[in-house]
Amino acid sequence: MARFTRNYAGIAALATGIALVGPAAHAAGPLQKLGKAEGQVDIVAWPGYIERGETDKKFDWVTDFEKKTGCKVNVKTAGTSDEMVALMNEGGFDLVTASGDASLRLIAGKRVQPVNVNLIPSYKSVDPRLQKAPWHYVNNTHYGTPYQWGYNVLMYNTNTFKGQAPDSWKVVFEEMALPDGKPNKGRVQAFDGPIYIADAALYLMSTKPELGIKDPYELSEAQYKAALELLRKQRQLVGRYWHDAFVQIDDFTNEGVVASSSWGFQANVLKSKKAPIATVVPKEGATGWADTTMLHAEAKHPNCAYLWMEHSLNKKLQGDLSAWFGSVPVVLDACKGNPLLGEKGCENNGLGAFEKIRFWKTPVAKCASQNNQCVPYHRGVTDYIAVLGGR
Repeated sequence: MARFTRNYAGIAALATGIALVGPAAHAAGPLQKLGKAEGQVDIVAWPGYIERGETDKKFDWVTDFEKKTGCKVNVKTAGTSDEMVALMNEGGFDLVTASGDASLRLIAGKRVQPVNVNLIPSYKSVDPRLQKAPWHYVNNTHYGTPYQWGYNVLMYNTNTFKGQAPDSWKVVFEEMALPDGKPNKGRVQAFDGPIYIADAALYLMSTKPELGIKDPYELSEAQYKAALELLRKQRQLVGRYWHDAFVQIDDFTNEGVVASSSWGFQANVLKSKKAPIATVVPKEGATGWADTTMLHAEAKHPNCAYLWMEHSLNKKLQGDLSAWFGSVPVVLDACKGNPLLGEKGCENNGLGAFEKIRFWKTPVAKCASQNNQCVPYHRGVTDYIAVLGGR
């Protein structure tokens, strides 16, 4: 997934900018009837998520929409979930493509409004597993339309691993010699976002069952401390914490990196360059992201926004976007008959791994598995910055 840039300066303030006290219903109900298109729609999106053919002329799902609706699409890119939350707090946007580690914060902070899926005819074509997913469907209320999903795979150099796929995240979390006989120290990477604490927790679920972790996003104090301790040890192994997809691609190409958490996007680019790269979902499972197009509480162009949400679910867009990112469409029919994606594209991008994925969600204090005594997200932001700094 091409979430290309990350900047954590000031994130602790952003993380606490919305109180995660549990989602509350929006004061006004969802729109009941579409009116005249306002002539534009302003969207906060991940870089490259809304293409008009400027990067590659084969990938354009904006031009036709603008011609058909008269709604000009304006895009403000954001490199992190925290940046998206901050931009939505500031206002001036109609839509945001929010991942699960932002969507619940936006709902709880009343920055997004309920969505009337009856005004989005194609909603019925969305994968039933996603139509009422907990990161956007709250208190029997829809707060957006699913867009794409994917997982955080273990990407590795096949030459280093002698053609045998690693079966565990151990290769990036614990000091060891790799199959080529060389140590992993300095040759592995980790993601530089605080949501990565969940990856450590997921690994501990299997390797230290005595901790009793039931959900990597719902950690008690003891479980949280164990995850941080694992991440501090990992800090001694990591050559670079990756935050830019293209920098990671270069690191695997030129800098001797041989294993890391990654997205299908990077792997697909490297494979297209004939690099000795493969990916695997280890036996411990994987975390993942599922993105939702959400409507700002004070959207100035709601009619164009609804038209875009309907457009975003068309089969061709979903398939083209899946091919572009190495992600999985939320409309399963998009997996068939798309020349850019290919007949095995969805399978290669992780369609069959859905049940193995622990999708991103914002850690909150009030949680089901720990008697409402979980460590909240803002703690993770502060502590992970410390981990990155070697503290």
